[in-house]
Amino acid sequence: MFGALVNRDTSLDGVFVAGIRTTGIFCRPGCGAKKPLRKNVEFFASPREAMLAGYRACKRCRPLDPPGGQSRPVWVERVIASLEKSDDRRVSADDLRSMGIAPERASRWFKANYGMTFQAFCRALRMGEAMKMIREGTSVGRAATKSGYESESGFREAFEEVFGVAPTKARAGAKRARGDRSQSELPRELVACWIETPLGPMLAAASEAGVSLLEFVDRRALATQIATLRRRVAGVVRPGTNEHLEKLKRELERYFAGRSATFTAKLEAPGTEFQAQVWEALKAIPSGETRSYLEIAKQIGRPTATRAVARANGDNRLAILIPCHRVIGADGSATGYGGGIWRKEWLLENERAMAGKVSVGLFAEVTK
Repeated sequence: MFGALVNRDTSLDGVFVAGIRTTGIFCRPGCGAKKPLRKNVEFFASPREAMLAGYRACKRCRPLDPPGGQSRPVWVERVIASLEKSDDRRVSADDLRSMGIAPERASRWFKANYGMTFQAFCRALRMGEAMKMIREGTSVGRAATKSGYESESGFREAFEEVFGVAPTKARAGAKRARGDRSQSELPRELVACWIETPLGPMLAAASEAGVSLLEFVDRRALATQIATLRRRVAGVVRPGTNEHLEKLKRELERYFAGRSATFTAKLEAPGTEFQAQVWEALKAIPSGETRSYLEIAKQIGRPTATRAVARANGDNRLAILIPCHRVIGADGSATGYGGGIWRKEWLLENERAMAGKVSVGLFAEVTK
């Protein structure tokens, strides 16, 4: 993304925006303004996220304009100008009517073009400025007042709903970012990257503690898995990489090339006690071999819990690393794999080939 920003790649306009810490503005990738240092840039999936982080739209590349080089309608310009003049970033429905604009029309236009209603747009401006003030050391009470909230408790509730963290913890995060390590009550940060494989792209995420997610990007449950992971680790996910992900990339390359089924990248797999038992049992299945759900249930001392084992198997967020693909049906069939049965069969053949047990057409064909 930084490369796209430096090269003014207009083909990625609308895919992400870049927040420039030194100026407090956010830009399209194709913006023609002078380019900042990498350390002074952070990226967002949408203008809303950049606004919530306290950034203002660049007046040169106008990232809030509709895509395709279209200009905003005149009435939208009037509304936004009114917002910018307002001390508390509020324009009510009556204010809109006084300008000859139907509130419903404003809501529909902002929803279609910015992915949020007009009132949500106003709220994003207010909360973004509040986040900026709090990070700079402004008291919660003063930030609430300047953001247009009548009560501090209402502000705290709205702030936490938007950011997932209390205002005081947001300030602690700013202090920790400046080097004050005494503050630790922050959401953890996980970095996520895209990994190409012969079976299709995978998404991997890791914190400083280890890899927490590895899944094929077309899996239907991927969004749910990410939400569950964020809840389990009380963290947020952003694009990036770290030493655990870099090691994982190298090991996956060897794995898919049929050279090694051994993974040493550090893992972090938060779950229930029962899930942890099942996942440990899965890791104990040797490469090139399989087990049935019943065999796993017996192994963990729960012989009647085959359905629960199957659920824990499906809840695994670390495909290949915690090898749920090595669990098969009682009749030996390759059933129940979120990445698709065809991938499960390929993974099993790949591992059998590495173990010297079989080398057949599917493995050779897909590898080619």
